[in-house]
Amino acid sequence: MVVLRADLCPGLTAEMIQLLKANSITTVVDLVASDLEEVAQKCSLSYKALVAVRRVLLAQFSAFPVNGADLYEELKSSTAILSTGSMSLDKLLDSGLYTGEVTELTGAPGSGKTQVEALQRIQVARVFDIYKMLDVLQELRCSVAQQVMSSSGPVKVLVVDSVSAVIYPLLGGRQAEGLALMMQLARELKTLARELSMAVVVTNHVTRDSGSGHLKPALGRSWSFVPSTRVLLESREGTWGKASTRRVASITKSPRQPTGIQVELVIRNCGVLEESPTASGEGS
Repeated sequence: MVVLRADLCPGLTAEMIQLLKANSITTVVDLVASDLEEVAQKCSLSYKALVAVRRVLLAQFSAFPVNGADLYEELKSSTAILSTGSMSLDKLLDSGLYTGEVTELTGAPGSGKTQVEALQRIQVARVFDIYKMLDVLQELRCSVAQQVMSSSGPVKVLVVDSVSAVIYPLLGGRQAEGLALMMQLARELKTLARELSMAVVVTNHVTRDSGSGHLKPALGRSWSFVPSTRVLLESREGTWGKASTRRVASITKSPRQPTGIQVELVIRNCGVLEESPTASGEGS
C-alpha cells in the first residue's frame, strides 16, 4: 500500500497531499479509485491536475498486460517442485512444495505442524511481532533479489511458524489496522513466492466453526485467499512405537488435488518424519 507523498510524481505537491489527506485520501489506491470530479470539488483542487496525477500514478504502479502464452512459458521455466522428505506427504501435495505458491499447514497445538517437514541447511530468524517479520521478509527479498547466496546455496523455501501468532494480537481493538497489516504480510509472502521463485510454507492454528463445529483454519476469510494449498494435520489415537505419533494430513484446498484426500504420517518425538508402517490411505 503506497502512501501519497510529494516525490511520487510531478504535480503531486505537498499542498495537494495535505488537502487530499484531509478528505481521507491517503494512498495511491485511494486516489486512483476515487471520483476525481467529486474529489476536485471537496478539496478545491484542479480536476485537470488530478487527472494528470492519476495518469502518472497508474503508469507507475499498475501491472502491465501479459500475453497468456508468454506467462505460461515463464511459469513452466520458473516453477520447481521441492520434496518435503516424505513420500506420502509429497504424494498428497502432488509431488511436493511448488515454488511460486504459498502452502499452509493448519492444525491444533500438538498436531505436528512444526515437525512435519524434514529440513536441512536452514537459517533461523526469530521474530515476535508482525513489524519485525515484515522487516525480515524485506531483508530476505533484497538479499535474494541481489543473488546473495548463503553458504549452502540460494534460498528456495521460506517457512513461517506460525503466521497466526503474529497476527492474532492485532485483531483486537483496532481491527481495521490489524487487517491492513495482515494483508500487507500476505502481499509480501506472495511476492516472495512469485517474483523470487520460492516455496513459502506457513503454519496456522485452527478454530471451530460456530455452526457445524468442524475445525477450520484461523484468521478468517480475508486470509483464506492467501495460500494456494491448505493441509489440515490431525492427531489420531494410537501410536506407532513409544517415540512416534500417528498423524493424518488432509487436503482442504488445492489447485491440483481434490479436497478431502488423506495420508497417514508418523512423526517421531524428536521431529523426524517417517512413512506410516501401513499403506497411506487416500479417501474422501
